Amino acid sequence: MPFLRSITRIPKRELRGLHPSMDFSRYPFSVPCLDDHFKIHFKNNVTFLVGENGTGKSTILEAIAEKCGYNVTGGNRDHEYLLDRKLSDFASATRMVWNQPSVEGFFMRAETFFNFATYLEEAGSTFRAYGGKSLHEQSHGEAFLSLFKNRFESGLYILDEPEAALSPSRQLSLLTIIHDLESSGHAQFIIATHSPILLAFPGARIYTFDRLPIEPVAFEELDHVRITRDFLNAPERYLKQVVRSAPEVKEKAPSRRRKGAKG
Repeated sequence: MPFLRSITRIPKRELRGLHPSMDFSRYPFSVPCLDDHFKIHFKNNVTFLVGENGTGKSTILEAIAEKCGYNVTGGNRDHEYLLDRKLSDFASATRMVWNQPSVEGFFMRAETFFNFATYLEEAGSTFRAYGGKSLHEQSHGEAFLSLFKNRFESGLYILDEPEAALSPSRQLSLLTIIHDLESSGHAQFIIATHSPILLAFPGARIYTFDRLPIEPVAFEELDHVRITRDFLNAPERYLKQVVRSAPEVKEKAPSRRRKGAKG
């Protein structure tokens, strides 16, 4: 049974009373899926959020992490550092329902992982919980896997595009880690991804953000899967289309005047 049962948006009329200064015409409320009808139910230990860029997946993960008390730049409740940026208002506009509240866990976001690794260096970490080796002394993908293999045990794990630094074979390694942890019943994963390899995890619940309202979708129905499969089956067809539609760039050679020519 998952720790987190659901996340929903507090209706605008109620939010106006709670937070009078909220501007509902701006981000994150300008994102179409984050309206009054937004809700996600977590019925499995592994849930994927999938959709085009800019559809709100990372915003939702950050809101969940913030409500859990995890560092929204990446980390858990013990990691006290932040990038100099304004946090999203979406966390305060949501409600979460728990089967088991106050669980430990970790928020891993690919875009700020370098900052997390730097924080550990500056804090004088022994890296015992990360395989015993500085994350900066490993490749990007190796550092990701060191985190997954050594730091993840039990709790709620929120992952934002964990495939970003992983080769296809390393993505399969991540699937093994997820399976071993979630099958024990001690771990829940909520993952935003574009990877068809990760999305194929058996028994996972997949929510697509390419339709409104957000709804579960079968793996075989995903555009990510269809486009990847079609491309691998006939890459030349896709590449011809890409080249044909690319804007032509022609360099004009500098003109030269002949001696004696009138200007």
